[in-house]
Amino acid sequence: IKQGTLDGFDTGEGVAIGKRMAESLGLVLGDTITLISPDGDVTPLGTTPRMKGYKVAAIFEVGMSEYDSSIVYMPFSEAQLYFNMDGRAQTIEIYVDNPDNVDALKPLVEQAAQRPVDLVDWRQRNETFFSALQVERNVMFMILTLIVLVAALNIISGLIMLVKDKGHDIAILRTMGASRGAILRIFLMTGAAIGVTGTLAGVLLGVVICINIESIRQFFSWMTGRILFNPELYFLSQLPAKMDPRETTYVVIMALGLSFIATVFPAWRAARLDPVEALRYE
Repeated sequence: IKQGTLDGFDTGEGVAIGKRMAESLGLVLGDTITLISPDGDVTPLGTTPRMKGYKVAAIFEVGMSEYDSSIVYMPFSEAQLYFNMDGRAQTIEIYVDNPDNVDALKPLVEQAAQRPVDLVDWRQRNETFFSALQVERNVMFMILTLIVLVAALNIISGLIMLVKDKGHDIAILRTMGASRGAILRIFLMTGAAIGVTGTLAGVLLGVVICINIESIRQFFSWMTGRILFNPELYFLSQLPAKMDPRETTYVVIMALGLSFIATVFPAWRAARLDPVEALRYE
């Protein structure tokens, strides 16, 4: 609740409206909002829309544009009177502590209703939206994998150039008694150090951005003078971000694994370098 209070709301005649609705209609606490229903009274001249004014008792913000811009809460008795429901209700919404456990609660709801009812949970109501989010999530994971692969190719090319540049030094180490295994370990450690450093830097930067993503969005919106992440398109008034430790661990392991694999071929080439060929023209 941003303004007003819900004390005595159920017994009063006021309504609660969303913050975006109040801003779009220019309403403040104490103003009157007129509700119009096309399902009105039937007269000889046709159906007359039902109209009634209500005092704005509270202004709320839940963070979802759809609710903040279009939902009006009113006392149940007033709603029944306004829509001529005569003690009935069209829909009953049930809120649970664990939304992932709704399937286990459906039999209990049907038993409590003592009549045939149509049950629709939050997953069914937003099935299309969640499917789109899942597709976007999979695509983003593929894009992230490609980015890591490109970084791994950069490690390969960088180490190959390092092997060619240090060929003379590698040959000298071999002539001084260094084994192929020692040369292999040197370049494996070099590539692994690059991968670990890049991964840690990426994780730290990603965590900082994730924690402050909403502040960053507001900053760029202020800098550009444009609305980034339009609530009317994305249904949310702010940019949410939540870190999943398990997925973060998967990404870190994948990045470290690919960077280590990328060092194997250059390190193998360095270990296979023939000191005679490298020092032939010295």
